[in-house]
Amino acid sequence: MTTPETYASFIPLWAVLVSLIAVPLILLSSKYRNLREFWTIAASFIKFGLVLSLLPGALANKTAEISIVEIFPGIAMTLRADPFGVFFALIASGLWIFTSFYSIGYVRGVPEHKQTRYFASFAVCLSATMGIAFSANLLTFIIFYEILTIATYPLVIHKETKEAIYGGRKYLIYTLTAGLFLIAASAWTYQLTGTLDFRAGGLFGEGILTPQTAVVLFFLFLGGVGVKAAIMPLHSWLPTAMVAPTPVSALLHAVAVVKSGVFAVIRVVGFVFGPVIMREFGLNTILLVLAGFTIIVASLIAICQDNLKRRLAFSTVGHLSYIVLGAALITPAGFTGGMMHIAFHATMKITLFFVAGAIYVNLHRENISQLDGIGKVMPWTMGAFTVGAIGLAGIPPINGFVSKWYLGMGSIESGSLVPLGILVLSGLLNAAYFFPIVHVAFFKKGKNLEGKGEAPMFMVVPIVITAILSLLLGIYPDLFLKFYTLAGKIAASIMGGG
Repeated sequence: MTTPETYASFIPLWAVLVSLIAVPLILLSSKYRNLREFWTIAASFIKFGLVLSLLPGALANKTAEISIVEIFPGIAMTLRADPFGVFFALIASGLWIFTSFYSIGYVRGVPEHKQTRYFASFAVCLSATMGIAFSANLLTFIIFYEILTIATYPLVIHKETKEAIYGGRKYLIYTLTAGLFLIAASAWTYQLTGTLDFRAGGLFGEGILTPQTAVVLFFLFLGGVGVKAAIMPLHSWLPTAMVAPTPVSALLHAVAVVKSGVFAVIRVVGFVFGPVIMREFGLNTILLVLAGFTIIVASLIAICQDNLKRRLAFSTVGHLSYIVLGAALITPAGFTGGMMHIAFHATMKITLFFVAGAIYVNLHRENISQLDGIGKVMPWTMGAFTVGAIGLAGIPPINGFVSKWYLGMGSIESGSLVPLGILVLSGLLNAAYFFPIVHVAFFKKGKNLEGKGEAPMFMVVPIVITAILSLLLGIYPDLFLKFYTLAGKIAASIMGGG
């Protein structure tokens, strides 16, 4: 591996700040909704443009870096746009554009109350997500990880019902407790290594960790990042948080929160412990067991859910552990498949949540048992749902097939067919909980649908675009943003130790 070249740049900082700058503009424009939403859209495009400008450097093994302030001697709050950070930032910033347009249609269509707070909180969440993506060390990561936790809370409780307040309280209890575990794990890591900087291949040299220390420290990190990654039994906050407005659910599942969790899992596995330590102390086996259990059990629970958003939520719990499984395989193909699934699951799942919101706004229906015949009055919407469902089941030519293919290859590379069996069984379970929705939508006769049509175009257009993206990335995974190339480079750097 060639040594990454680091150069000074303010672009990672601006990528974090642009949506923060939009927050006061959004608040000041509260009485002028078109202007308020203009600031949201403008910030999303500028943020994505800034992140996109970092892509050529990441592909050329160059890393943009800026040190903001020294917090402790030798530990600075530093932003570093390494290839993995750019990979994640491209996903989050790109999908924020579609979520912003969709949100306009949603909040106007319901209509939602306190829309200004909604858009302002969304902007802060995306700033925190960029900070997570570009964190150069564990301390910087913790700061933005906790900002994301707090900024998401107003969105979870947005409806301000008793159920929403309960969901928000549960969300905070889980995620703030996880933050304490992460702080403890990071402090211990610094005591052992003298550094908190992420390093491809890991931080721990030979002889630093005893078997007992390695296992306890690993569980501390899992307690810290496993909550947002929804690894069972740390997952139950996520289905409860589905009381939030549907664009918030899309944020939780596809753009920011849980994707930050699985991003953090790969950071811990590949950039803190490293492949050698993970294998030496059997830490990858622990992770494989937890991931496999989560994938199967979450899928079985999903089959039993009548509420559409709850079924999608348990589907997300399972699919997040595909990514965890990829990291736990400790193979080039496993890491590649896991990282590609971060991106590809995002386009598919955001499509499905967008569909759930469109159905709610248009027909005020939330349960699968109420969806008979809606495909005939909402063909574009349910057609997009079908694309996402096919992809999540791992059927070509949708992008979910590509990431699952590499996860399967990673399983074979690892010398064990058990993970491959889990992937096959999970694909069948995905079909079992998604395809009945498609069937009732298109092949059953519905009631009270006379005069109904598609949801507002602000909602339908993003739904169709994200579905088309899922198809195009399945045919050509390197299209537009070079996800396949980036994932391969990142996997090689982790396995090669630099």
